[in-house]
Amino acid sequence: MKCGLEIHVQLETDSKLFCTCHTNYQEASPNTNICFVCLNQPGAKPYPPNQKAMEGAIKIALMLGCKISDDVTYFMRKHYNYPDLSSGYQRTSIPIGFEGDLNGIRIREVHIEEDPGQYKPDMGIVDFNRSGIPLIEIVTEPDINSPEEARIFLRELIRVLEYSGNARGEGTMRADVNISLEGGKRVEIKNINSIKGAYKALKFEMVRQKNLIKRGVTIKQETRAFLESQMITVSMRLKEEAEDYRYIPDPDLPPMMAQEDQIQIIKEKMPEPPHIKTQRFVEQYGIEKEHAKVITSELELADAFEEVAKKVNPAFAALWMRDELKRVIYYNKMTFAQSGITSSQITELLKMIENKEITTKAAQRIIEKMPNNPSTPKQIAEELGLIGVIEDEGIIKAVKQVIDDNPKAVDDYKNGKKESLNYLVGQVMRLTRGKAEPAKTVELLKQYI
Repeated sequence: MKCGLEIHVQLETDSKLFCTCHTNYQEASPNTNICFVCLNQPGAKPYPPNQKAMEGAIKIALMLGCKISDDVTYFMRKHYNYPDLSSGYQRTSIPIGFEGDLNGIRIREVHIEEDPGQYKPDMGIVDFNRSGIPLIEIVTEPDINSPEEARIFLRELIRVLEYSGNARGEGTMRADVNISLEGGKRVEIKNINSIKGAYKALKFEMVRQKNLIKRGVTIKQETRAFLESQMITVSMRLKEEAEDYRYIPDPDLPPMMAQEDQIQIIKEKMPEPPHIKTQRFVEQYGIEKEHAKVITSELELADAFEEVAKKVNPAFAALWMRDELKRVIYYNKMTFAQSGITSSQITELLKMIENKEITTKAAQRIIEKMPNNPSTPKQIAEELGLIGVIEDEGIIKAVKQVIDDNPKAVDDYKNGKKESLNYLVGQVMRLTRGKAEPAKTVELLKQYI
């Protein structure tokens, strides 16, 4: 299998690419965020391209390791007839960035274009609020060899876009997938709106083409649509070639050139891309790669880790932030940034564990109370009565009592039901109000049983 992707994601701007209409198309009533320009009315000319959109495209291209074209950049008219395209053509730039790389998948080019409107064929209506919103398009080489690789690549790409602060993420993603098997003709699949959709479309198309090849049927070069409700692809039309779009330079827009000093300013301000940050964390802090990938899933979480790692053992901090902190964030259905948890709170909690002021079990209870809580971990621990670690004598007393009070659980454990031990550990924790060390408790229970 050979697969290449064309990924479109909206850029984060307040106004559209060639006019001053607002980009909050999802919140506005249909056909209200429009003007003569984005409806392409006769005589209406586009404004110069949105500067924030152009700089955002350059930043994303740089974060994907692309070279920035030092030639003149201009917009082309890509002609096709569809109800959501009032002008009969879409404005799309020539490549702004080229020859990039993301984890071994080559990036052929990055360019910018205008979003069309939203057409609902089942109702025969068009909403032009989205028309003219800036899109970035990222085109890969056909370096992807399985649906799993495509899914991993798209997840990593979305992380880069979120880090950039200039794109709207997976929620606005639309992908076209090009796939061929065993050197056969290329099939393009459209109408893919999620990472899961890309994975499912590729899985279905791979099986479909394999079965045709087995039966001796030649694969047609065509465009197919992905029907997400059924998880299948259906034929739309024979595949267009570039000449079918009748590309011409747009005479209403001036040519542009990215200045070297402008590129340098963007480089200095842009964040370290997540795939590079992950590798640095492994090398600099000596933490496991899987821990580093989870921690770098959000820029704010990665920044917090670096602050914590200045005062706490990095491996210990990574383990807690990857497991316990992420557990609490997922449970509350929020991001780290939304949780309001600070690096100083995390540092204080981990220091309390290291100094044996609290047990790991107590720390788990404390961290569950930390989201959007101005109290310090120590204050939370005092409120819950979790300060202090019971010494061995106190644990032994609790262990003996639990063994005496739960003969059935003890017999079950002796008869091979290992899960009974977890129940007994829980009873010791209840007696000691979470102040017994879990590892020591397990050891003593086994010894006294």
